[in-house]
Amino acid sequence: MEKRLTRTEMLFSLGFLFMLVCAVGAFFYGVKIGSDQTEAKLIEQTRHLSGGKSNSVTAYQQQDLVSFYHTVFLPYREFQNEWTQTLHKMSTQQLSDSGSALKELASSARQKYDEAKLASVPATSPLLEQSQLQLLKGLKLFGEAAQRGAGSARDMSSANLVQGLEKDAYYLEGVKQALTGQQNYYYAMMKWSSSVNPDIPDQYAATSVLELSKWKSLPLVVKNKLIAEQFKARMLVVSYYPQDLTARVDQFIGSGQAAKMGMKTLGSVIDLLISTEAVRPGDFDDSKPLLYPKELLPQLPFFYPE
Repeated sequence: MEKRLTRTEMLFSLGFLFMLVCAVGAFFYGVKIGSDQTEAKLIEQTRHLSGGKSNSVTAYQQQDLVSFYHTVFLPYREFQNEWTQTLHKMSTQQLSDSGSALKELASSARQKYDEAKLASVPATSPLLEQSQLQLLKGLKLFGEAAQRGAGSARDMSSANLVQGLEKDAYYLEGVKQALTGQQNYYYAMMKWSSSVNPDIPDQYAATSVLELSKWKSLPLVVKNKLIAEQFKARMLVVSYYPQDLTARVDQFIGSGQAAKMGMKTLGSVIDLLISTEAVRPGDFDDSKPLLYPKELLPQLPFFYPE
């Protein structure tokens, strides 16, 4: 006969399940609280750099975009490249000591955080201020995730370790923060472009489904801003920049392939390009002379590497 649980055993089982649910909930709540506390500390640490006072006047100067690139965005991107390369080597069994590699990533995140924290961002450029805080927050959380992964490396295969890292709550929140920071940086570029050329909008909110016919008529800085939003929505931590994906989308449309395949929306083209790994770093540089000879862009190194 099937043995039934006693009342005591039933209560014990229910109690254990309740404790397990509470523990999981407390962990994610702790990540959220820790993330919020980190943000509060970052605000206090960087407030003196912009004078500590809010300013209703906003202005996006090219020199501010360039300075931000070198002092904040570049350190973050250097770390992100280290992260993607390390996880690729782990997933392809190219590393003999994953734990040490993750400890190096955690150390690198702290170093890049310290570099980007020192940058002075003008209070008249709120999008850049927000971007700095978000990128710093992302670096902090990436470092925490790497440190946690290093502690689990002995007990897990490289493949399982990578899967665990990509599901880690600190990593996921770090991706969200960093990609929001990147999005705001590209938004600031659009703001600057609008101040130089009144025909370029200083705001552009894409509809949930953006038709390719509408996409083709947009200025390049607006396209890049929309693609940066797609990076955030899709949680893309990749080696290429938003403008590389922009260029591949425009190449795909210009070649007639989108029309042949009956594609009519931006999302469908992006899905195809990402799923087939058709985007590479440098795609924008290769196509810029043909596709964007007269487009207005700030003088940033990743737009003008020469």
